[in-house]
Amino acid sequence: MSAGPAPRPLTERFAAQSVIEELLTLQDLVPPRSRLGRIFGASPLSDASWPWYKGALGEIAVGRILAGLGPEWLVLHAVPVGSGWSDIDHVLIGPAGVFTLNTKNHAGQSVWVAGQTLMVAGNKQRHLYNSAHEAARAAKLLSTAAGVAVDVTGVLVIVDPRRLTIRELPRQVMVLTERQLLGALQRRKAVLDAAQVQVIASAATRARTWHTKPASPGNAEELKQKFAALRRLVNQARRRRVAWLLGVPAVSFLMLAPAGPLGAAILHALSHR
Repeated sequence: MSAGPAPRPLTERFAAQSVIEELLTLQDLVPPRSRLGRIFGASPLSDASWPWYKGALGEIAVGRILAGLGPEWLVLHAVPVGSGWSDIDHVLIGPAGVFTLNTKNHAGQSVWVAGQTLMVAGNKQRHLYNSAHEAARAAKLLSTAAGVAVDVTGVLVIVDPRRLTIRELPRQVMVLTERQLLGALQRRKAVLDAAQVQVIASAATRARTWHTKPASPGNAEELKQKFAALRRLVNQARRRRVAWLLGVPAVSFLMLAPAGPLGAAILHALSHR
């Protein structure tokens, strides 16, 4: 009995692919905007799909930065791991070692770190725990697949924060903004030679190293095109909201806006996403 086609190498996956797949699935459930909604710049995103869209933007931004690493580095994106839908945002293998990157888009928010505690806009988050767990899991999987002990460093990348304050360094995870990322990687001392990088990289590119039942990667170009189209709609809606807010005095707008649920929806659209 045939085992089926071998899964495609992970080098074919692009930054934010897993997130975009989930985002587009959620968007299929969102009803089209009304004509009035489009006029007033209502976002095409639902409340459920907005966090996925924001996350995709963060992973794409980090993926673009990682393209600046030299050819001696292997960079993998959106690596499916385990037996379900989990993934690792980025996996890096190079002279400076092996890294798993957990990307969080907290644009405009203040992030505060003290040891094992991380707060975003005053709210405690599990980003450090998740990043450490991700790195430990990757170390175990890569060590098994490569046949050698592989140390993995977890990195939490905070995208475009209003401020990142680190009062005490976490024990297990590096915490950086996306602007600090490339320099931090390039400044690290070499711990792997070319042969060691090759052995680990060879194991890392195999989908079965990470996932018990690797799925087909899907049509990457189609996913990119659909996301690009959605991004254009989101940006167009945002520009239209800004135009309304700048071009119509608040009192006049409130007088012009229809009453009832429709008026409330328009006001929400003008301040949302």
